[in-house]
Amino acid sequence: MFKSHTKAGISAKGAKAAATFKEVKSNNRKENTIITTGTTFNSSGDSTSRSSSRFIINKGSSIVSEKYSFKSKIKREPLFLLIIMRLNIKNFLFALIAFVVFTGAVLYYFFPDFLFPHNLVQSWDRRLSVNNGYNPNIIGDGSRSLSAPLQNIECWINQEYSIPCKHSTENNEVYVPFSFLRSYFDVSGVMLATTTSSVNDNINNADDNALPRFAWSHSNAKVNVPKGKYDTRGRFAYFENYNVEVRERVKCISAAEGVPISTQWEKSGYFYPTQIAQFALAHYSKNIADPPPKIKVLEDADTNKATWLTPKSSNISRIWHPKFNSTVIQYETAIGYDSAVRMEVNQTLELVLSVDLLLVTNSSSLMVVLQSRDSLQTYTLHYIPANLRLSTQEHNIYYGMGTSAVNRWRHITRDLYIDVQKGLMSGSDKKSQSRIRRNELHVSSVAFLGVGFFDNITLSTYDHMAHFYDAAEWFIHHQDTKTGGWPNPVKRNLNGFTELKAGWLSAMGQGHAISVLARAYYHSGGDKRYLKAAALGLKPFKVNSSDGGVLAQFMDKYYWYEEYPTTPASFVLNGFIYSLLGLYDLNSTAPLSIAREAGKLFHQGMFSLKKMLLLYDTGSGTSYDLRHLSLGTAPNLARDDYHATHVSQLLLLSTIDSDPLLMETAERWKGYMFGKRAKHN
Repeated sequence: MFKSHTKAGISAKGAKAAATFKEVKSNNRKENTIITTGTTFNSSGDSTSRSSSRFIINKGSSIVSEKYSFKSKIKREPLFLLIIMRLNIKNFLFALIAFVVFTGAVLYYFFPDFLFPHNLVQSWDRRLSVNNGYNPNIIGDGSRSLSAPLQNIECWINQEYSIPCKHSTENNEVYVPFSFLRSYFDVSGVMLATTTSSVNDNINNADDNALPRFAWSHSNAKVNVPKGKYDTRGRFAYFENYNVEVRERVKCISAAEGVPISTQWEKSGYFYPTQIAQFALAHYSKNIADPPPKIKVLEDADTNKATWLTPKSSNISRIWHPKFNSTVIQYETAIGYDSAVRMEVNQTLELVLSVDLLLVTNSSSLMVVLQSRDSLQTYTLHYIPANLRLSTQEHNIYYGMGTSAVNRWRHITRDLYIDVQKGLMSGSDKKSQSRIRRNELHVSSVAFLGVGFFDNITLSTYDHMAHFYDAAEWFIHHQDTKTGGWPNPVKRNLNGFTELKAGWLSAMGQGHAISVLARAYYHSGGDKRYLKAAALGLKPFKVNSSDGGVLAQFMDKYYWYEEYPTTPASFVLNGFIYSLLGLYDLNSTAPLSIAREAGKLFHQGMFSLKKMLLLYDTGSGTSYDLRHLSLGTAPNLARDDYHATHVSQLLLLSTIDSDPLLMETAERWKGYMFGKRAKHN
């Protein structure tokens, strides 16, 4: 039925080939055709000669065969050109378009940065558009925001437990709750309200829209960078930033001694030498850093004479005092608060009271009334000659000046705001007591009850040096003249170490005390009482901790001054460095013989510090001590504030000692506070 046609085309020659297509007509009607090609060998089986056939098939079942032959041993055409020659051009275009579309889709979904680099155009974040405002449903990094809802999923942590998380199907991102991250990675974060101007130009405009921002930080502690070389006569380290008296573990400031009473290791309260020294050094440093105080003289019995309200049963008079070669005020009242002699006052900013006082009887007292400007609540401070530290009865707060205050002139300095605040916090109903702001209080009146004398009543914004000398005097009067130390009157229990019994000495406390006394010796113009006490304070540095001193050795080679003289030695870093500063202060201030002894101890300690310093480096922070070497336990990692103290101390020491180890280590440790870590292998 098929009709064969040969030689219907032309022969292909060389690299060129051509073919003619024969149209088949039936009943004067042009038919559609189907074209197929194939390859056959000739009948002789000669592999060097071949023929190519093309079949044209019409709908009427008529077939036209066209044959053309290739000569043997001709040069082969490139495969690519042969394929192109044999393809229908329309099919080729369709395939090319499909390939381009497929390739573009793959690049768009899996490699978007290849098509649209971030630096090609400036990124735009819809959250920064003032016109559009902030959309809380948008989650993203500004360049690729997400508007699709998040899916609740379960996060499996180390194959141990699970927590609820969120998953975005749009960008295949997992969102983990920060409440988990905070404890897991020991980081902190807080939501902040920023504005579009502050984000872009660091300028706040009133018309800006508030944009929430989450501030993530690896450490909230602050490193104190020294402004110059450490000066033994100037500020102590960075202690002008310390406010010892406001600490929660400070019960109050003793009215008998003028120094803090600590509750750190015993709730009833005790005198902690290290804390007392920090109180003194902070006020000494503030005296240098702060501007001159504002002072209001209320009464001096000579130039400034106040008006005193005197009940009929009481009397007050100004008399000459030969001992002081000046006029003082004598008073005598009946029993009962209503009979007290009183001076009306209305002072707000000046809340530090100073007065020279002599109480004649046990029933005599000094009373100061303060009032809250907001609530109009009044608080009465009572300073009485009794062995009482602090007692609160509703809004009456009592401070005992000791029975020794009777018939003895005393100069007392009281921060009235601190006295009110500590009194309220020690009350029976602590939970109902809220903190009062300093600028909320003002002094209403000053009154005296019983029999006594007084002079030089002043109110000031602060009196730093009075607090400093109160502490310096405490160290003179409470030093153990046999050991040269200032004992800690409470026991101390450190996990894994033998318990320290009451009376233990601390190298940090000794060093701090020496720093106080060295400055008191300088500032007083050479009062040898302070120098003598400071020199005697060197003695524990030469006595082993096992024998009641503070000296220990690491690997029987490096001498170390123990903050806590434990068994075995604990090698606390920050306390050791503070003890070195005390030795350096005395070495730079004292006469030659004492300075030489202090200097020897200082250089001995610095040598050990340089040899042992890197033992405290964990690669991501520092160790508080070396118990992991002494006890063979896990390291006792320093929390953020102690780690920052380590950095600040090394920076301070680097102004004394030029060894690059100190500065390099401080900078590396500083980097740990910003998430930097030591490299792994």
